[in-house]
Amino acid sequence: MKKSTRSTSPKSAVKPANDQAVANYFSHLPEPAHTTLQSVRAAILSACPKSTIETLSYGIPTFKHNGSIVAIAAFKDHCSLFPMSYFVIDKFRPQLSRFEVSKGTVRFPTDKPLPSSLLKKIVKARLTQMSEKAAAKQKSNTRS
Repeated sequence: MKKSTRSTSPKSAVKPANDQAVANYFSHLPEPAHTTLQSVRAAILSACPKSTIETLSYGIPTFKHNGSIVAIAAFKDHCSLFPMSYFVIDKFRPQLSRFEVSKGTVRFPTDKPLPSSLLKKIVKARLTQMSEKAAAKQKSNTRS
């Protein structure tokens, strides 16, 4: 698979593993879901490290950096954010109270993206959780 670099802002350069597949996913979205998900995507990208890969996983855009950070998707009646962690959803439950929240998904209207500041906090919390998990795993491996 050819990797390409796409600059999304001066601060962030996310490397799509399959740029065409991600672009194809977004090109098939009807309005207003297309605009809404692009807004969500931009907020996520701005909070991700430079070495993040954007790819399709299970058919939906997924952001990866040493594992899956978050994924997003559009459906007929709603859009979804998949933070890949119940811990992160639970941590932000008060701020997510106006949205439909389940164990692994935050659903929001196709015409109203999640607030950008909240998305950035969710991504940062997920990255912190992933980093702590990796450190704990490495520590336990050195004891063995």
